[in-house]
Amino acid sequence: MSNAPYVPPKVWKNEAPSGGSFASINRPVAGPTHEKVLPVGKQPFQLYSLATPNGIKVTILLEELLALGHSAAEYDAWLIRIGEGDQFSSGFVEINPNSKIPALLDRSVEPAVRVFESGSILLYLAEKFGELLPTDPAGRTETLNWLFWQMGAAPYLGGGFGHFYAYAPEKIEYAINRFAMEAKRQLDVLERRLGESKYLAGDSYTIADIAVWSWYGQLALGTLYSAAEFLAVEEYPHVQRWAKEIAERPAVIRGKRVNRTWGDEATQVPERHSAADLD
Repeated sequence: MSNAPYVPPKVWKNEAPSGGSFASINRPVAGPTHEKVLPVGKQPFQLYSLATPNGIKVTILLEELLALGHSAAEYDAWLIRIGEGDQFSSGFVEINPNSKIPALLDRSVEPAVRVFESGSILLYLAEKFGELLPTDPAGRTETLNWLFWQMGAAPYLGGGFGHFYAYAPEKIEYAINRFAMEAKRQLDVLERRLGESKYLAGDSYTIADIAVWSWYGQLALGTLYSAAEFLAVEEYPHVQRWAKEIAERPAVIRGKRVNRTWGDEATQVPERHSAADLD
C-alpha cells in the first residue's frame, strides 16, 4: 500500500469500490436497477420505508395522528431493505426518483399523490390533518425554521460524522474530528434553544420536534452510532430532558418499531398494516 498523499484526478471516475457498509448500493447514477411493482394495501396511505432516523419520522407522525383520533391517517408500512437495493426498484423510483426512504403514496385522493423527502412528508401530513403545525404565522414559521434546520444539519451528522465514525472502511482522524466538531456544535445549538423553550418551536410539540428528535434525540439517548460517550452527550442537559420526554410518548414508542428489522425482537415490526400489528 502506497503512503503517497492522494491527489484528485482532473476528472473523477467510478473506477474502484468505495468500501464500507453501503458500498454495494452506492453508484454515481440515478434511476431503477430492476423492475418491480410495489405492494399496495387497503389503507389510505402507503408508506415504503425502513426504521432509520429519517424513516421513523413518518411512522411517529402517523402514530401521533392516529392517537389524536384521525382514523383517516391509517397506513400500510411496507419494508424497503436499503441494504439489498429495494429502493432502486422501478416501483419505488416512480414514487421517489431520488431512491431514498421514506416514500409515501396518498391514495385517499384521486389521482394519488406521491410525497418524498421526510421533511416534505411531515409537512404534507401536518397540513392535511391540521395537527402538530401551528396556524399562526409566527408559530408556523418557527416550526418550519427548525424543520428545515434539521434537513440542512443532519447530513453532517449522518453522512458526515456517522459515516466516518461508524461505517467507513477505515478510521480517518481528520474526517472524524471535522464532523465530530460539527455534531457537537449542532448539539449546542439545540441545547441553547431548549434551555429557553420546552420544545423547539415553543410550548407545543410539533413536527419539528419529531424530525429533530429522530436524529439528535436518539443521539443524546445513546441509540445512534453508539457515539454517546465519544460525543459526551451528557454535557447537554436540556437536550437530554427534551429527548427523554419525547422518547416516552406512546406514539413515538410505536412509531420506532415500524419497519424495524434489528435489535430486540420485541421492538421489531417489519411491516404494519393495522394497529393490531403493534399490539
